[in-house]
Amino acid sequence: MARSDLLINLVKAGVSGDTRTVKRTVEAIVAEERAKQHNVLADRLEKVVETPPMNGQSNIARVSAEASGRGAREFIAEMIPRRRLDELVLPDLTRLAATQLIEEQQRASLLRSHSLEPRHRILLVGPPGNGKTTLAEAIAESLAVPFFVVRYEAMIGSFLGETATRLKRVFDYARTTPCVLFFDEFDAVGKERGDIHETGEIKRVVTSLLMQIDDLPSYVVVLAATNHAELLDRAVWRRFQLRLTLPAPTQKQLAAFLSSLSARAEIKLGLGTEQIAKALGRVSYSEAEEFFTDILRRRILSGDGRAVVDIIREQMKLWMGRARAAPGISKDESDAGSAAP
Repeated sequence: MARSDLLINLVKAGVSGDTRTVKRTVEAIVAEERAKQHNVLADRLEKVVETPPMNGQSNIARVSAEASGRGAREFIAEMIPRRRLDELVLPDLTRLAATQLIEEQQRASLLRSHSLEPRHRILLVGPPGNGKTTLAEAIAESLAVPFFVVRYEAMIGSFLGETATRLKRVFDYARTTPCVLFFDEFDAVGKERGDIHETGEIKRVVTSLLMQIDDLPSYVVVLAATNHAELLDRAVWRRFQLRLTLPAPTQKQLAAFLSSLSARAEIKLGLGTEQIAKALGRVSYSEAEEFFTDILRRRILSGDGRAVVDIIREQMKLWMGRARAAPGISKDESDAGSAAP
């Protein structure tokens, strides 16, 4: 929102006693100042709203210690986004949707001048290892904002109400700055509330989660990823403005991905990437990248004594053996998708 609109909203809310709008407007101003690296001013604003009023009434716009980071940091891992969107092999519609979202965030002021907000809630669905986390990272890199990953192992507690309280701290902290907030394995906290096998506690967590998502300002881009979309609460789906699928790669997409890795590493493979992709068979992008990294390791350790093509053939044999040993993959499936080049 433009600075003039923020100030007008703040005055209107203060005059009318709308404490909710006052709180959200102050949070938006603090986030805007932090985005401009005006940290001294942002800190002073937070300090002002943290100061108890002289008349002893409740603080209408209190920004808690947890929200300013002193109580939420243990539940969030801040990552440096390094992957770029143009490096990713994505379905055409997924790339288009991600590009549109980035443009809306970058040109948010224009949208707000027309009383519109940029989209900022995205649900990523697909099997593991096919780019959900990487896409979230690439969006953060494109927007040049912090990339926060929620740490479930620290946030989920064993006492009644503890998880919901910690979850609120995470959202309160995210509101203090433009950022990408990423929930991996989202089904861990967004499970179907109608499941009779779930406890009342997880139902309370889901209810709190939905309320917090609804209350997020549009400068916080929240991405949630899941491998098990069927486990999500039905109300979760409508909270997300974009629902993107990242399926397992086709052989053509896998070949393009290997070509991209080879070009970035400036290595000539000596074999066609289509041939390698066919030999790898049914693998995810993550597994294909792991295979390519194995090649890099062996190339470095062998020096100039071996051709890259010989290293690839050797690693291919190892991967064929690994595929046959994987649970749920029959020998016939492995042989069909892993013929040596």
